[in-house]
Amino acid sequence: MSNSSQYRLVLFISGASPNSVRALNNLKQICEIHLKGNYKLEVVDVYQQPELAKQEQIIALPTLIRKNPTPTRHLIGDMSDRARVLRGLGINPSDIAI
Repeated sequence: MSNSSQYRLVLFISGASPNSVRALNNLKQICEIHLKGNYKLEVVDVYQQPELAKQEQIIALPTLIRKNPTPTRHLIGDMSDRARVLRGLGINPSDIAI
């Protein structure tokens, strides 16, 4: 698949907080199951890169931004609601055996 059709995701977290760790683990699992080989996940710790959080106007953590495919989508929370995350990524959960 070409890079332009690859999912590009940016997860903003706050260090090793429980919600941030949970969001990262949940998101990695979802991506490996549903997007295997077709995604790039960037993790941004707002404590280490506050300028990126400001640039993206992040107001809650953890926040996932789907940069590609467009349009850009924002999801907030620990990514534990798999159906909600899949919808946010533009994947119809009813089309996939979970």
